[in-house]
Amino acid sequence: MRKSGMLMPVSALPGAYGIGCFSKEAYEFVDILKEAGQKLWQILPLGQTGYGDSPYQSFSTFAGNPYFIDLETLIEDELLTKEECDQADFGENEEEIDYEKIYNARFKVLKLAYARAKKNGLMESKAYRTYLEEEKAWLADYALYMAVKDSFDGKSWDQWEEDIRLRKPEAIAAYQEQLSAEIDFYEFLQYLFAGQWAGLKTYANEQGIEIIGDIPIYVAFDSADTWANPKLFQLDEENLPVAVAGCPPDAFSATGQLWGNPLYAWDYHKKTGYDWWMKRVACCFKLYDIIRIDHFRGFDEYYAIPYGDETAENGEWMPGPGMDLFRTMKETLGDLPIIAEDLGFLTDTVRQLLKDSGYPGMKVLEFAFVAGEDSDYLPHNYDKNCVVYTGTHDNDTLAGWFDSMSKKNRSFAREYMGSRRVPKKELHWQFIRLALESPARLAVIPIQDYLGLGTEARINEPSTLGKNWKWRLLPGEVDQTLVEKCRRLAKIYGRLAKNS
Repeated sequence: MRKSGMLMPVSALPGAYGIGCFSKEAYEFVDILKEAGQKLWQILPLGQTGYGDSPYQSFSTFAGNPYFIDLETLIEDELLTKEECDQADFGENEEEIDYEKIYNARFKVLKLAYARAKKNGLMESKAYRTYLEEEKAWLADYALYMAVKDSFDGKSWDQWEEDIRLRKPEAIAAYQEQLSAEIDFYEFLQYLFAGQWAGLKTYANEQGIEIIGDIPIYVAFDSADTWANPKLFQLDEENLPVAVAGCPPDAFSATGQLWGNPLYAWDYHKKTGYDWWMKRVACCFKLYDIIRIDHFRGFDEYYAIPYGDETAENGEWMPGPGMDLFRTMKETLGDLPIIAEDLGFLTDTVRQLLKDSGYPGMKVLEFAFVAGEDSDYLPHNYDKNCVVYTGTHDNDTLAGWFDSMSKKNRSFAREYMGSRRVPKKELHWQFIRLALESPARLAVIPIQDYLGLGTEARINEPSTLGKNWKWRLLPGEVDQTLVEKCRRLAKIYGRLAKNS
């Protein structure tokens, strides 16, 4: 079945208190998707963000971001008062997120909710105890990690005292006793997150909307995963990385992308039957209906950069697990709806891995229009088993991208679409039509492109810090005219269910 959807980060939803969350505005966005004839809502990773605010650098693979807990729901549940939330400084600019203010204010307010929940006996409820028991495989390590991290003023775990850094049993026991209240607090936040997200996802599914989640291939070095499970990664005897992840120089960066994530010890994963990966993927399918696996190429070959290098120029490609991981996944978890992020320079072995896996790859229109080249990203080269995007969270918006193109490439794009006379302010609709009419079974369009917004609405610029992940949709910015146009296009191009 042909489907279309929108790419919209949870953080970018409108609403009170500084950042998008699981609030009434999220439910209203689901209603917009349904009315617009969409079947898919793609989001970015839901993990707790750290320095740099990137959802691809999380403190835990399994934990959710406490920023997404809806405070208005906590007011309704009498765990907070409206006055407490209104008095907190979450930032006043509704057009973008002020992460510093969110960080300084959000946890203070959530600790008030925790204190009331504890006083009201919520922690003794059957539902709460059941949640702790069901999630203990990761939750205990995560909550301890966050509590210890706070006790060391937020420092990365490689800067903690040696006994707890190396997880010596006596140190673990001592910190568990010393920080018991803080540990309980972080477990409480995950309980709230899980309950609120489950409610939103259930509502979306009831409206016929599937959630596409995003699973980063790597975990952050400064994370509960790396601290609690050093055997999973290429670390030395001091639990420091031997090499780190990234990408070689490319169109995005002349010196490459130095992500800094620890690399997997794939031989160890294979010996365990990829147990950690099976748990990770299973967890993702509790959260999402479809998952997009980031940097699919890294499973064929991964780029290893010597630890300590300041750029990604001196890395080398090393063999990954290949189909062995995905065969194990299928044997253990069954056939799963997975999208492979196969962007960038692709070798024959990566193409073969994608073919063997059967997963749909990605096609991005912003990569297609180079005059004189018959790009794989031009729609006439697609087959049905792919997902087409106008752009992703790492790309400029359509309007911003078109402005930055060379005159020659702009002319080619207009010629390809037969749109030489279309006014520039309407040109984004031509690209959207091109995506929707393509053979690709799934089509996902960033909400900014439907709105025709410029570079100011870009989500992320790779290899930069400070201005990313901040954009927010304004209240009422998606109007009825836009909704009706989206629905009409979904119908024209066979992406609307017959009974809709």
